[in-house]
Amino acid sequence: MFHRGEPGRKDMAGGALGLSRPSLADVDEDTLFVPYNNNDFRYGSTDRTTVSSLAVSLQQLGAFVACFAIWPVTHRFGRKWAIATCAFIFCIGAAIEVGNTYSRAAFYVGRVIAGLGLGGSSVVVPMFSSEMTPRQIRGQIGSFYQLMYTLGIFTSYWIDWGVAQNYTKTDSRMWQIPVGLQLLWAGLLGLGMFTLKESARWLTAVGRHEEAWESLKWIRADDGPLIQAEMEEIRAGVEMEAHAREGFRITEMIQGDNLRRTLTASAVFTAQQATGATAFAYYGPQYFKLMVGHKGNSDLLLTAIFGTIKVAACSLFVLFVADTVGRRKILTCGALFMAACQISTAAVLRSHPAPASAQVTPSGIATIALIYLFVIAYNFSWGPLPWPYVSELFPTRIREPGIAVGVASQWLFNFVFSLTTPYMITNMGWGTFLLWGIFDICIAAFAWFVLTETQGKSLEEITNVSSSPSGKAFLEEEYEHERRSGKTPEVEIK
Repeated sequence: MFHRGEPGRKDMAGGALGLSRPSLADVDEDTLFVPYNNNDFRYGSTDRTTVSSLAVSLQQLGAFVACFAIWPVTHRFGRKWAIATCAFIFCIGAAIEVGNTYSRAAFYVGRVIAGLGLGGSSVVVPMFSSEMTPRQIRGQIGSFYQLMYTLGIFTSYWIDWGVAQNYTKTDSRMWQIPVGLQLLWAGLLGLGMFTLKESARWLTAVGRHEEAWESLKWIRADDGPLIQAEMEEIRAGVEMEAHAREGFRITEMIQGDNLRRTLTASAVFTAQQATGATAFAYYGPQYFKLMVGHKGNSDLLLTAIFGTIKVAACSLFVLFVADTVGRRKILTCGALFMAACQISTAAVLRSHPAPASAQVTPSGIATIALIYLFVIAYNFSWGPLPWPYVSELFPTRIREPGIAVGVASQWLFNFVFSLTTPYMITNMGWGTFLLWGIFDICIAAFAWFVLTETQGKSLEEITNVSSSPSGKAFLEEEYEHERRSGKTPEVEIK
């Protein structure tokens, strides 16, 4: 039913994202920019926090801009070529970063350019995934994006630890190796897109029906009655949306049910960033120093273990949980568990601050365990699920701008938190964890009282049913009925 080559190729974007994010933050304070000793970047220790903040956050700023710039590109040229273009733009930026120009300005420019490719792909890849995946495994395949992101993080963390063990802090290779490896998966993504077919839904929307049918047959590896019925459902859904609102205007995004969808998408991705997990992915070593103090490269080792746990947790979620439990329940429970871990960490650090010595105390071990439990909860909920969930909310007619707005919110608050986290760690200490915990409690309330259940529904069914005043209640009641009866919800093709 689903061509096995597609997830691996398209979710190279997640790997590029994962390699890009931590490869700077995890080595910046003690390795990436400490080469001022041999004049790689020419600045002193008093500027560390500012440079660390800008080096990470400028990429997110570029990604935020790209979320809007990519929409007309994917609308006009399709999902496939938009993703390939983003991958090659990212490679240009990464190449500028890794070149030892002895200029922070050039490095910052490279970060912004890489961010343009990163942000664009983060919009189009989930869109492409949702449009090409059967409803029964849409959550699982959509969550591959997060899985590959965590795999990229895992890889970069251990590379950071490895180079720290083998190179001195004044050796340029200390930062060039981790940063340069960003090029690997981004290049594979760009080249891999040449082997894929275009989205069947996009092809249908632009009137290329024969190509759409060929694309759907290829991705499903079948052309039987079920696939024919799916093709008819896609055509009917696209035609209904096209006839309902001919002459698209951007103001449609804030009219009627579309306003609710747009606000929900923005809120979901904002909540994902407000959990604190992404800030921890960027600044893991600094957080671990706050919890256990300084002891050689122990902060990098603890961060590498943190990345390993992320991969294991996300893999288990994708393989066994993604499409077996309702999205709303997972998101609510995950946020509550994360809140408990963060608030407990704050309480331990408040009563037992990390020692100035290199010795790891029992309280330090407790905080490490709490953060590891936190990241497990995140990768079972708010890590992977927002990507498929937001891509499920919008009808084909406004899917490009809708997802763009949602992902733009993700990058905007990604920028905000990556810019402010170094200052939070320096000035708030244990209060940083308390703040994340309070955010997580608010996120749990949002998930439970606001979000609609979409698990097991086709994109057309979600669009049609959730547009009615009682749509949320209907979807949730039908989901519960299907779950209790042990059946997979199906859409009747009339």
